[in-house]
Amino acid sequence: MRVAAIYDIHGNLPALEAVLRDIAAAEVDYVVVGGDVVAGPMPCETLACLLNLPVRVEFIQGNADREVVAQSAGTDAGAVPEAVREITRWVARQLHPEHVRLLASWPKTTRLKIGGLGEVLFCHATPQSDTDLFTRLTPEDRLLPVFQGLDVPLVVCGHTHMQFDRMIGKVRVVNAGSVGMPYGEAGAYWLLLGDTVQFRRTLYDRERGAARILATDYLHAEDFAANNVLQPPSEAEALAVFTQMASGTGDAD
Repeated sequence: MRVAAIYDIHGNLPALEAVLRDIAAAEVDYVVVGGDVVAGPMPCETLACLLNLPVRVEFIQGNADREVVAQSAGTDAGAVPEAVREITRWVARQLHPEHVRLLASWPKTTRLKIGGLGEVLFCHATPQSDTDLFTRLTPEDRLLPVFQGLDVPLVVCGHTHMQFDRMIGKVRVVNAGSVGMPYGEAGAYWLLLGDTVQFRRTLYDRERGAARILATDYLHAEDFAANNVLQPPSEAEALAVFTQMASGTGDAD
């Protein structure tokens, strides 16, 4: 079985469409969508695109998806900064009620047996939390309690939008990167899983993609096009921010 893992799309339909063309060429049997699907400029179009794929698709819920559901239900506790809540409110208004119910139904994790990799656990951030922050630089001793006792050889995560491949104790943990909001070189990042783990970066016409985003009514279309499509933050910049946030001296976005 060949599985594509696509994470953190964030409503970036042009990037998703490019990745799906590569996925079709790879002849996968299964697509795992690892959360944070709709929080971005083209939420309805992005969800519709995924729901119409000709292969089996498994969704898991990310923190941004959860926040959209809470906003729609009127149960938002105000745990995120106002700028993020503004985006969440806008996205919630775009979605149909059945879409919100669908997001609410997505599980936090899923497991699949894949080729030579064995049983693989997919989660958004960590198996216990959709907001835990860790990167390739996070000390292993902080992460051992998080990944012990899972009884799987491989965990696939996302959330921090940067690909990595590391061992935490006896568990291999890989980050799929982000389709729609990458940190590092521009492009759309994903994984192809089969007998091995293949880290993929799909290139697409970012100028055209930015123009499509600018044509939407998204509140932060200009910022998204400039800073998530045309010129994403560098990996070094993102690592510095996440390291500060993990130490408790910075604010989450």
